[in-house]
Amino acid sequence: MIPSIHKRGSETIGLIRYLYGPGTEEEHIDPHLVAAFDPLTPDPGRDSKATYEQLQRLLDQPVNALPAGKRPEKHVWHLSVRAAPEDPILSDEDWAAIARRMVAATGIAPDGDEKACRWAAVRHADDHIHIIATLVRDDGRRPRLHNEARRAQAECRRIEADYRLRRVAPGDGTAAKRPTSAERHKAKRQGREQPAREELRETVRRAVAGATSEEEFFDRLASAGLLIRKRVAPSGDLLGYKVALPDNRNGEKEPVFYAGSTLSPDLSLPRIRKRFSGDSDAADQSDRAPSDRASDTAPSGPATARRRAATAVWQAVLVVDDGEDGQVAASIAAAGEVLDALAKTSAAHTRHQLREAAFVFERATRSHVQAERGHDRALRQAARDLVYSGPALGRGEDGATTAMVIDMAFFLVTAAAHWHAKKGHAQQAVAAQGAAEHLRAAYQAAAGVPLGVLYQRGRRLPQPLRQRQIAHLRQAVPELADQILAEPGWHALAATLADVESAGHDPAALLAEAAARRELGTAGSISDVLVWRLRRMADLPADATTMPQHTTAAAKSGGTARPSPSRHDGPRNAR
Repeated sequence: MIPSIHKRGSETIGLIRYLYGPGTEEEHIDPHLVAAFDPLTPDPGRDSKATYEQLQRLLDQPVNALPAGKRPEKHVWHLSVRAAPEDPILSDEDWAAIARRMVAATGIAPDGDEKACRWAAVRHADDHIHIIATLVRDDGRRPRLHNEARRAQAECRRIEADYRLRRVAPGDGTAAKRPTSAERHKAKRQGREQPAREELRETVRRAVAGATSEEEFFDRLASAGLLIRKRVAPSGDLLGYKVALPDNRNGEKEPVFYAGSTLSPDLSLPRIRKRFSGDSDAADQSDRAPSDRASDTAPSGPATARRRAATAVWQAVLVVDDGEDGQVAASIAAAGEVLDALAKTSAAHTRHQLREAAFVFERATRSHVQAERGHDRALRQAARDLVYSGPALGRGEDGATTAMVIDMAFFLVTAAAHWHAKKGHAQQAVAAQGAAEHLRAAYQAAAGVPLGVLYQRGRRLPQPLRQRQIAHLRQAVPELADQILAEPGWHALAATLADVESAGHDPAALLAEAAARRELGTAGSISDVLVWRLRRMADLPADATTMPQHTTAAAKSGGTARPSPSRHDGPRNAR
């Protein structure tokens, strides 16, 4: 249950007319009073003799009783309370009880206070009510509304428990604004998958992903088909921006624009500029790693971009596990950019789940911990590489590397969930956990074919070679060996260990290193996780059908082939 305290107003009659009117999109189906400060309050929605002006005069009476100079200009208080979509439809009596609890909790009308503010609760849809109040008590004093929003949230948590509704994690003021009832009804009427506000937020986030300048950002917005309105100072400096969907128009047939800051707190132009400055700060550091400098060049294709992204994501997992709070916050925010880029470039069979993962994880990218920009450069570069490498075909090497990077992203999102939970960031932790479930589904769609090829290869390994891989397994991870051998994915891992050995690496040593990098308890299949870690660390093709000829020949013969130096030098240190 979500409470929203709206901006205070100066005209009681204006808000009453809106609440009882058809709504901006004619979504107010049956507006009527469910509760008020006085049980005899007239209801303009159900009483043919009652008028809007009667209700207005009744509510405004304490305000008008004050001398003209003592009346507050902004005296109209407005609270909406909305149930979750999956909640049962509550009765008018239930909403009346909820309204009384909300005005008591916020300080508008404390229990037992006969001189409290006057208020009325109007219901015009199944899932929510609006409460209007005037901010002068019957004794002429002002109400005490300190921390009213926080108290409203706390009372909603108690209401959820009492009515067995969906339990919403406590808010912290960093969430993006939800679509209004009017926006949701308009989207439904127009046959849109999501309200315009959410569609714009998703599009703008994708435009930000990996962008390195304002020019590039606005070019991406224009390429996505959005209408853009920039706010420019007299000096010529750009102060902000608004965006609109070309076909989302108001009653006057004009486009409905949304400022970036109203789509999401981190999509304001000043906040976006901080991402760009973080890139510059990191680029100016003289101690940048060679791997970071190498990633400045654009990848040659989706598979290369995904392999680089997998490495960057895995480095970020280690930061989230052990880094300082500011570094962790920056990495989690940039992880959202990687998910946005993956969703934008994904193949059809993974697109839906990746889009949902990116959409849900968006809430986990913001908290009150200030991100230290610059530490997120590798992830932002990975997002940029993904965007500019083009869409993945979903098969062959780019399909297999998609499974690899999704597998790594699952662990990063899971690590983010643990970090947020440890910090008491309830909503962010829930969002990260939800994103992890979507990533798990996307992984299953992406990994089926490449793991199936490895599985068949593992089953066909000569008996001596298979026994050698079992020995490597027991040597590297004795505590996990029996569990892994019982998994269907063991055959794919055995084939990968054979490839690792054929490429000139020590299979047991590399396997022990892969298993020790991070806990495996959250993995659905330990074998799958180790397959992708090993193939990335040993710089093996993710798609087993593209293995070099000398490697596959060695696997069939049961021997070991020496790789060329170019394939052997360096990848052992990859993370």
